[in-house]
Amino acid sequence: MYAIITDGGRQYKVEEGQELEVDYRDVPAGERLTFERVLAVSGGEGLKLGQPTVPGASVMAEVLGPVAGEKLYIQKFRRRKNYRRRTGHRQKYTKIRISQINAG
Repeated sequence: MYAIITDGGRQYKVEEGQELEVDYRDVPAGERLTFERVLAVSGGEGLKLGQPTVPGASVMAEVLGPVAGEKLYIQKFRRRKNYRRRTGHRQKYTKIRISQINAG
């Protein structure tokens, strides 16, 4: 069984037990999150597509904690002008584990 959910402008195909990283939320580890915007659910009775969401469907997830993404470097350079800048950025994410998919 899988579901397609949307969060933070992105769509995720999730299954029970799957771990993934979503946009950072200030939620302590061990808390539960509910994703209400479910676009599609596939299960024993077939595929349910929403228009735009499946009514009554939800996905429950357990928060595992905050994680940091990979470091990205930004370099600016102007030739012959003695101008060089190098900065870095490391995005924060929240790691979650999908615990239950309700087809609705």
